[in-house]
Amino acid sequence: MHEDDPNSAAKKQDVIRLGPTGHPVPDISLHGLPEFLPGWVWLTGAGPGDPGLLTLHAVNALKQADCVVYDALVSEDILSLTRPEAELIYSGKRGGKPSSRQEDISRQLVALARDGQRVLRLKGGDPFVFGRGGEEAQMLVRAEVPFRLIPGISAGIGGLGYAGIPVTHREVNHAVTFVTGHLAGKDTPELMDWAAIAKATPVIVIYMAMSRLASIADLLIAAGRAPNEKIAIVTHATMPEQRVVTGELGAAAALAAEYDLEPPSIIVIGDVVDLHAELSWFARPFDG
Repeated sequence: MHEDDPNSAAKKQDVIRLGPTGHPVPDISLHGLPEFLPGWVWLTGAGPGDPGLLTLHAVNALKQADCVVYDALVSEDILSLTRPEAELIYSGKRGGKPSSRQEDISRQLVALARDGQRVLRLKGGDPFVFGRGGEEAQMLVRAEVPFRLIPGISAGIGGLGYAGIPVTHREVNHAVTFVTGHLAGKDTPELMDWAAIAKATPVIVIYMAMSRLASIADLLIAAGRAPNEKIAIVTHATMPEQRVVTGELGAAAALAAEYDLEPPSIIVIGDVVDLHAELSWFARPFDG
């Protein structure tokens, strides 16, 4: 018969804390994860918003960083996971609002690393999915600053999951197109090949498109998408204030205005939207 360690109960109790609902939640050990060395930059995805969707590598980075250069979509709950002495540096980038210049952000990362800091570059979603993480990585390589990439859950997958909308569904689609509605240095979506995008796959997921929604819908319809095709607009995905509005592509801009929807948002077009009514699990729908 196995005899329990008399200290085991105490040991277990030491790692138990209460979550937001009052239920016990075990602390997760970060043992064995990489050490964050001085002079390095870790390009890290913070996921779509819910702190529970952070990867262990991201939490490990937050616990070790000397300074955190973070974007607008990173929540206070996530930033609270940093060390008390860590410096928090806001470098917000939001469409339609005052934003830091990308070149200035990249130069700042280099300067901080050369100063011997452990620099965490924290971005909403995934750094390499419409996050300009590749540009920052290139700058670091050219400056001979060592870096590590920590992927995050992108809103186009995780955010839609919280809305009860699978981006692929065997009976609906076997391909999906991810596209940004915001071109770097451009003011209009007309400079993208929306005709090709419209014909590419049954389902289209669009990031950063709220301010251009009417124009994008018109372009897709002109390229052959049906005006009555299903569309869902998800704002503040994965967060308590998440809203999901569904309707038709031709009325997309009217839906956004009617429900006073604002960024951050993720938009999906296609028959997978029909699954929202059945699979919605996280928040009350605001169906148009």
